[in-house]
Amino acid sequence: MSLPFELRLLGAHVRFTTRAGGVSEGPYASLNLGRWTDDDPDAVAENRRRAADGRPLAFARQVHGTRVLTVDGATSEQAIVDADGVATAAAGVAALVLTADCLPIALATPGAVAMVHAGWRGLADGVLEAGVQAVRALDPDGELGAAIGPGAGGCCYEVGDEVAARFPQVARRADRTIDLKAIAADRLVAAGATRLLDVERCTMCEPDLFFSHRASGGLTGRQGGLIWRS
Repeated sequence: MSLPFELRLLGAHVRFTTRAGGVSEGPYASLNLGRWTDDDPDAVAENRRRAADGRPLAFARQVHGTRVLTVDGATSEQAIVDADGVATAAAGVAALVLTADCLPIALATPGAVAMVHAGWRGLADGVLEAGVQAVRALDPDGELGAAIGPGAGGCCYEVGDEVAARFPQVARRADRTIDLKAIAADRLVAAGATRLLDVERCTMCEPDLFFSHRASGGLTGRQGGLIWRS
């Protein structure tokens, strides 16, 4: 699979970026897409242009919640709101979420797409189900596919008792890790996904390839999950 990770999903194009190929420097080197980091805003803008191949972007300010926006065009500078996913039926508009250990998850039907940001809070509170609901509101009958992008894997994602208690159906391993990707996959299938892809990469294992909040001690950039109808 080429880098960035490129997938086809029910007629949509999915792209999961890495930290390579941009213009940012220092801890944000090089393809940092995070507007709300301390990186140079002009560098971030150029990185976003590269990540989307110049396509208009639809995005939100992520807050580890469950709100998924439905849009019919790009996000304007005056209309950025708090949400953890974006859904659209518009052709050519790239839905974008940012991650640095949380999971970027693409959803697609033949008539609509969404990109969702899912950390442990979002998974526990139902952000994936909200994403599916948003896509289904746009395309009630089409087949549903999903793709799980790079994120902290079960190999590395150690959690405390409070987090483990939010997932009582999943056994925490002896090393105190849980597998968020497996949890996400189960919930996507339960929500109706009949096609499920996973790039099978852990951001914490490969800090030279991916931005990782945990591996960097918190000072890092953000990679992106993008999807657009094509």
